[in-house]
Amino acid sequence: MAEKEKRILVGMSGGIDSSSVCIMLQEQGYEVVGVTMRTWDIPSHFSVPGQEQPDDVLEAQALAARLGIEHHVADVRKEFKDVIVRYFIDEYMRGRTPNPCVMCNPLFKERILCEWADRTGCAWIATGHYCRLEDINGNRYIVTGDDPAKDQSYFLWKLPQEILKRMLFPLGGMTKAEVRQYLASKGFEAKAKGGESMEICFIDKDYREFLKEHCPDIDERIGPGWFVDSKGLKLGQHKGFAYYTVGQRKGLEIALGKPMYVLKINPNKNTVMLGDAKQLKTEYMLVEDVNAVDMDELLSCRNLSVRIRYRSRPIPCRIARVDDSHLLVKFLGEASAITPGQSAVFYENNRVLGGGFIAFQQGVKKLAEICQFSM
Repeated sequence: MAEKEKRILVGMSGGIDSSSVCIMLQEQGYEVVGVTMRTWDIPSHFSVPGQEQPDDVLEAQALAARLGIEHHVADVRKEFKDVIVRYFIDEYMRGRTPNPCVMCNPLFKERILCEWADRTGCAWIATGHYCRLEDINGNRYIVTGDDPAKDQSYFLWKLPQEILKRMLFPLGGMTKAEVRQYLASKGFEAKAKGGESMEICFIDKDYREFLKEHCPDIDERIGPGWFVDSKGLKLGQHKGFAYYTVGQRKGLEIALGKPMYVLKINPNKNTVMLGDAKQLKTEYMLVEDVNAVDMDELLSCRNLSVRIRYRSRPIPCRIARVDDSHLLVKFLGEASAITPGQSAVFYENNRVLGGGFIAFQQGVKKLAEICQFSM
């Protein structure tokens, strides 16, 4: 490899996955450069009183020193707050349920990794995501990882081609158990047994408390509203639409004699519609801000399925183009709790063809009457 071709930037979190990536790439002859992003400080990230750097930064630095690799810390706390946390709060204030990991990858983490790769003379970028890449007709596609329990393809549908063509995902062909075993075999037994965070990285408690802390006038701006049924009849008061999400059953603090779920949120009227589980099911879904590797391929795909939330099974579907940025989805299997703001990610078998954000669903039935769906 040419000198620059040998240098690869790894996004290091200090955890099991990125640590394994560093070791693997070193063994493959790459000159590894690590960068750890300091995005958001919360108390649980600091193990010792007076500690200046969070645990993940210290762990990444320790690993880099042990492996003898160049390491940098990117302090991007202000930008993370301005971009990702702002988006998170704004979505709830619009009556939607945000997908911060989906937005963070293209708008923030991978973009910053590209900047640092250029700054440090690295041709390639690697992360510990559990997914794979496939090149077809000059395009690069994300493909699901071999470990279905850890596959992260759902979160990466917004990554543009110019970033994907610089990326490597070394763990895509491994299971989490295999990665732990690999790390232990390289002399990192303690780290291989470590835990991992499954929550949103900047939320240390319930998201409602986070909203109150970072948007202190939220109750003045929204205030109490009404729970209503599907006919618009008032059922009781709620605390404000931003504190609820479609599909929610627990924490409603209203007794109606049977289990009730959030069906819809209307931020303009500050109403939250409740109903039973059957009413959550739907045959159609409107998706907006659609991004596809090849739109013609997406529209003509005969073996299309869609995921409407992380870890959910892909649902077979047909699609119709409404306009340049909207698709109407017809489900061929059972779909429930369509949640505005979440991602809808389209697959052909294991290959990601594109995705979009689930829109508010008003007018979906009328659209279904006039749209021509793919066959």
